[in-house]
Amino acid sequence: MKTTKSVSLEAMNLEFVKRRRLALDLSLQEMADAMGLKNASTYMKYEDGTYSLKANHLPILAKKLKCSIGNFFERDFAKIAK
Repeated sequence: MKTTKSVSLEAMNLEFVKRRRLALDLSLQEMADAMGLKNASTYMKYEDGTYSLKANHLPILAKKLKCSIGNFFERDFAKIAK
């Protein structure tokens, strides 16, 4: 059985993910569809930290949010290029 590692919520900047999604005017359902999830409420649980993102989600998020995976771990928003 193949398992995928969870990303540490302490290390992941979920606020960046949400702000970037909103800045790009992407809906929760669009994000859910990109990640292969059933519905927007499931995606929202990842974005708010209820569920832990898996390592294989990161490239999908980066592509959809038009950023690098490294941006998910930055804490200083001023350093993140638009």
